[in-house]
Amino acid sequence: MAQTRRRLRSSTVVLGGMGVLAAALTSCGSDPDRRCVDRDSYDYLDGYKIVADKNCKSSGTTSGSVGKGGMSRVDADWYYDADVSDGYADYGTFSRSEAVDRGGFGCSGSSGG
Repeated sequence: MAQTRRRLRSSTVVLGGMGVLAAALTSCGSDPDRRCVDRDSYDYLDGYKIVADKNCKSSGTTSGSVGKGGMSRVDADWYYDADVSDGYADYGTFSRSEAVDRGGFGCSGSSGG
């Protein structure tokens, strides 16, 4: 009977340890939420206007898109960890490194406090 209890405890410890390890690995490897926005479109009530992701995938941040009036320039860039509402994003950051969670268990380069 004592042997059964030890096995139960060992399996509980192993399963619990695997859960902690899985959580640590996923927290360090996950990308922050991002939206492609037009940097020139900021409105103090709404934030930055969200544009198509294809505008942010080009090598530079400025790209052209064809609209009703012909060619227009969009100063597009990725905007991370923003509050999104009605096609606008606000309270985020343009810096991916600032958006990455550095406080996760087991992450290298975590900031101390």
